[in-house]
Amino acid sequence: MKEHLRILVAFLILFTSVNSFASSLSEDALNRGISDVCSNYLSQIEQSYGLKGLNITFAHPENPLDLPSLHISTQKYNNGSSSFSATLTPDGEYCYLSTVQVTSLNGQSCSEITKIKVDSDQNLKVSVYADGNFTILTPLDESFQVILTSSGDKSCTMTETRMMWPGK
Repeated sequence: MKEHLRILVAFLILFTSVNSFASSLSEDALNRGISDVCSNYLSQIEQSYGLKGLNITFAHPENPLDLPSLHISTQKYNNGSSSFSATLTPDGEYCYLSTVQVTSLNGQSCSEITKIKVDSDQNLKVSVYADGNFTILTPLDESFQVILTSSGDKSCTMTETRMMWPGK
């Protein structure tokens, strides 16, 4: 009986914390009661990254306006997949954001991706570790980092991390 109760409670928590019926992450955030400032930033990020996948939001069931929320979007491509995650932390009229996007690509090596990235931004700092198995790309302003992890001769996992403090 106790096991059934635990499963029921876990299901109820998951049901009240997850909402994947909205058409976008920002719409989902507004539906869940996330602050307008944070929802607006999420909308801008969503447009910038072109997110159109399966969306999931985790928000505090009783106080989503004042507590951090987690927003996840996953997409499938013909040569891989990506998972995007944003944590929004409201602070009055401000909202702090951290984002992580992990993209797995088949058919391209990390060295090929590094060349494409550097050709488009020659100011990127390139650091290579562990005999070329890991490459870190960092722009001059250090606003984000991209970590390329070799996962085979013609496959690469790309992780982009970013932290933002808009307005402060």
